[in-house]
Amino acid sequence: MSSLSASEPIVDDAAHVVAKRRRERRAQWQLWFILVVVLGPLVIYPLMQLLWLSVTGKHGLSLHAYTAFFTNPETSGVIGTTLGILFASATLASLLGVLLASMLFFKPFPGAKLITRFLELFVAFPSFLVAFTLIFLYGSQGSVSIGLQRLFNLQNPPLDFLFGIGGVILAEVVFYAPFVVRPTLASFATLDMRLIEAAKSLGASGSMVAFRVILPLAWPGIAAGTILCFLLTLNEFGILLVLGSAHLITLPMAIYSSATVDLDLPTAAAGAVVMLAMSLSLYALYRRVNRRTGGRDGN
Repeated sequence: MSSLSASEPIVDDAAHVVAKRRRERRAQWQLWFILVVVLGPLVIYPLMQLLWLSVTGKHGLSLHAYTAFFTNPETSGVIGTTLGILFASATLASLLGVLLASMLFFKPFPGAKLITRFLELFVAFPSFLVAFTLIFLYGSQGSVSIGLQRLFNLQNPPLDFLFGIGGVILAEVVFYAPFVVRPTLASFATLDMRLIEAAKSLGASGSMVAFRVILPLAWPGIAAGTILCFLLTLNEFGILLVLGSAHLITLPMAIYSSATVDLDLPTAAAGAVVMLAMSLSLYALYRRVNRRTGGRDGN
């Protein structure tokens, strides 16, 4: 009787090991299925083709496409314009997003929850929709511009800034600020409010509480939202396509022009690889910072 009872745990352990191995094999087969059926044709193959196109020429392997891309006298201007718009738009959007999140979390008011839900829904909108909305409002024939023209009896519409760097920065700030609000709110939600109350009870001013208590505790979420904003702004195309002028050429627009207008696919592929490297670097930094928040931004 005792020998039978002693053998039962051994049988259970063996069954547990077999079931564990079966689950591991199933997980491996599922991983291979995803790699071969999903990621293979949709992600891996196009990327490999892009890399191969960028390093091949008429006579085999060649770095001529990268040489043509970096030696082009217009490339420095394109990269400068791209980085200028990136830092201006992403910085302003990040500051606006943090301010909105702070107001919604620390200074709640009637309708704050509705605004929060709208901002969460706003991230699902296509970016070019924001550009067209700004045109309908603040374009030379927009409702606000025409209203000001009639109100002040002006000869010409007073607002004429959308189709250029000013309009692009405004549209990107409006569109990408909600992407910073979400992780910042998630970071604020993890704060120990007793620390904030203790700081206030000790006589700390509002700015001191913000910079000495809240910011050091919430900075990983704020940093993750800011890096995400920079990443998305770097790859922005729809707003630039609608509001960018002929003199406002950024890296995505230059790649698009090389591929569709000049029909220079190797140079376009080289530019795309450069942009992909920049995006992956920002994404790696985002994942590293987001790991410190425990993924509280929902990504």
